[in-house]
Amino acid sequence: MKKFILFALCILIFCFRAQCDPQFKVIAFYTGQNDLAHISFVHEANQWFPKMAEKYHFSYEATTNWSNLNPEFLSHYQVVMFLDTRPEDPAQRAAFEQYMEHGGAWMGFHFSAFALTPSEYPQNWDWYHENFLGSGEYVSNTWRPTSAVLRVEDTNFPATQNLPKTFKSEPNEWYRWKNDLRTNADIKILLSIDPSSFPLGTGPKQYEIWHSGYYPVVWTNKKYRMIYFNWGHNDMDYEHKYDNTNRTLSHTFDDETQNKLVMNSLLWLGTGKSRN
Repeated sequence: MKKFILFALCILIFCFRAQCDPQFKVIAFYTGQNDLAHISFVHEANQWFPKMAEKYHFSYEATTNWSNLNPEFLSHYQVVMFLDTRPEDPAQRAAFEQYMEHGGAWMGFHFSAFALTPSEYPQNWDWYHENFLGSGEYVSNTWRPTSAVLRVEDTNFPATQNLPKTFKSEPNEWYRWKNDLRTNADIKILLSIDPSSFPLGTGPKQYEIWHSGYYPVVWTNKKYRMIYFNWGHNDMDYEHKYDNTNRTLSHTFDDETQNKLVMNSLLWLGTGKSRN
């Protein structure tokens, strides 16, 4: 009986330490304003990631306080996320650049890469959009939010190992970029839109429906520990077809394969290993 009690106590201590001493710490920055679809995604992410943190033994915090993007604060975290926007303050931008240049890790979603001149988010940060992301300015998007068949471009990368060669995503608004990432030696494209997706989008504007072309949706920059996902825009009841609540019609984290890629990526960023 004493041996059993001692064994049980050891198990409890081990579990307590696993919770108190996470493998790594994640801090997610977001704005959560304006676009209903982006707000929906942020709320979903801030519910899903804590569940994954408990399952995979990392810590997850989220904040709208972008002033925390400073060297002292960032020194306590191994992974930074941008869920919907980017920093605008020069000091915050400099702190993030320094963090990444000194071995920090980053995961970004959808609108965090957006830049368009002129707009509320102009392309006024060359290091981030041209060097770090490599994509340059936003050019156009599909509409309305719809699923796409995604093709895995590199099955040897830690985050994409054991994924199917193609899979169907959750609905999203897909972006097209000014720069051709295929010509950038620092960029490794991990997923792109498979041609079987075309035509992609439903309109009603014809130029918002893609019929051909090459569109990267997930990539990394080999000079940094980073990964960008173009998804992060849920489908919404914009036209109030169902009621007046602006309800969410799709959820980004409803797809098992998509979720596996996100978690493989996060574990790779946080520990240097995937869960494969």
